[in-house]
Amino acid sequence: MCKENVVEGVQNAPHRSLFHALGLTEEEQKRPLIGIVSSHNEIVPGHMNLDKIVEAVKLGVAMAGGTPIMFPAIAVCDGIAMGHKGMKYSLVTRDLIADSTEAMALAHGFDGLVMVPNCDKNVPGLLMAAARVNIPTVFVSGGPMLAGKVDGRKTSLSSMFEAVGAYNAGKIDGSKLLEYEQKTCPTCGSCSGMYTANSMNCLTEALGMALRGNGTIPAVYSARIELAKHAGMAVMELVRNNIRPRDIMTKEALMNALTVDMALGCSTNSMLHLPAIAHECGIELNLDIANKISAVTPNLCHLAPAGRTYMEELDEAGGVYAVMNELCKKNLLNTDCMTVTGNTIGKNIEGCVNLDTNIIRPIDAPYSETGGIAVLKGNLAPDGSVVKRSAVLPEMLVHEGPAKVFDSEEEAQSAINSGKIVAGDVVVIRYEGPKGGPGMREMLNPTSAIMGMGLGNSVALITDGRFSGATRGACIGHVTPEAASGGVIGVVKDGDIISIDIPANKIELKISDEELSKRLSEFVPKKKELSGYLKRYASLVSGGASGAILN
Repeated sequence: MCKENVVEGVQNAPHRSLFHALGLTEEEQKRPLIGIVSSHNEIVPGHMNLDKIVEAVKLGVAMAGGTPIMFPAIAVCDGIAMGHKGMKYSLVTRDLIADSTEAMALAHGFDGLVMVPNCDKNVPGLLMAAARVNIPTVFVSGGPMLAGKVDGRKTSLSSMFEAVGAYNAGKIDGSKLLEYEQKTCPTCGSCSGMYTANSMNCLTEALGMALRGNGTIPAVYSARIELAKHAGMAVMELVRNNIRPRDIMTKEALMNALTVDMALGCSTNSMLHLPAIAHECGIELNLDIANKISAVTPNLCHLAPAGRTYMEELDEAGGVYAVMNELCKKNLLNTDCMTVTGNTIGKNIEGCVNLDTNIIRPIDAPYSETGGIAVLKGNLAPDGSVVKRSAVLPEMLVHEGPAKVFDSEEEAQSAINSGKIVAGDVVVIRYEGPKGGPGMREMLNPTSAIMGMGLGNSVALITDGRFSGATRGACIGHVTPEAASGGVIGVVKDGDIISIDIPANKIELKISDEELSKRLSEFVPKKKELSGYLKRYASLVSGGASGAILN
């Protein structure tokens, strides 16, 4: 028990006096101390309801004989941070969250933790912290937002960004844009498509770190409150049985998570976060493994932005466990992995059938025989790049065209808005990687503008930055090495032909080896003047292919 370091024995009488200052009775001090890590704040729509989730968790812990004590974690809203300097601070918070949670948990002698995240970086950041601290831990998120509705069709945040592109292209007027603005995000919760937040919350179920429904029960449903109470009860059982995160997040469990990722068609950001989580568990998870799993894992779901179904419908169809049950029909999961229920994955998913084959395709009738994410390599990305294959139009799976090169997202956005990008182009955005950005900004504004202007079936975009889970189209991110580290993407010139072959997992700059060697020998990457946390982050961060971990 960890609390013996802070509440037991004569030597800890000063510590107990401080617990009395908190209003904790002797009885409460004698029970297991459970830290509730709350990402609640009033700026992130996915986190505004977490105070209610935390209170429910506290009740569950107390009912099961523990003493719950809340402490906070920060959170950034990627949607609000999108398209300006603020996005540089999104990915970097993942490590701040992990570091600060580690510090709080170990400084105060908690016996167990319940992590209450919801949006993009909080889930992986807290999973990283759970692996480091390695005391019994359960995850319960705030849940997804309900879809909006415009003109009788469901919408989500990706619809909103594409509406801006449609407005700029003259396809809709100001009143229609305003209607989208007012109706697209109708409730609290993580944005309603299979974006990064929902991807990672679903993968907590696949990893075994959360209870059934964590990824899919809508934020506004009372079932979410019940789930939080059960999470509080579950952590007490983990404490009693001494089941810890590294007992659960094994290599086999991480392979399960990658497999479910491919079946669901998750955000490309999972290819950043899963390697970083694995690293904290002492496990290497490289991009080559991702392609091997993708090659044998059918893509069963096309949620927004890949299709027009949403998280609430995945929940109604049986959720993540139903997807996992489909995968087990072809023995694609390791069902012996331990979970926070105290049971194995196999035991957990018994009887969890697919209730709607329009939402979750049967294993024998998938959207595609291969997974939703592909890793591309070639002379342009020798260490790898990532694309959400399930959200690419069939006609763009293979594409070749001239490069239009930009050294920042802002430059590219200006060119797109002014009509300088035409059918056939390959937009290249560089110096937006982990070091070069720094912070590896998401490129949802330019990708949505391309789609909204009707160029999604003829224009590709590549970057050493990354994409929002809301991105769709032939958008290849995480190009590694990045420009700031001397990567080939830094020497691409306007008019160079770039070849993309997603089925073959290839991306090539079509110039001779001699010309490429000459350019690289003369290349001096641009440097940016940095200060504060971003300067420190840029000096420590690795490339996107290894999860942008801090060395």
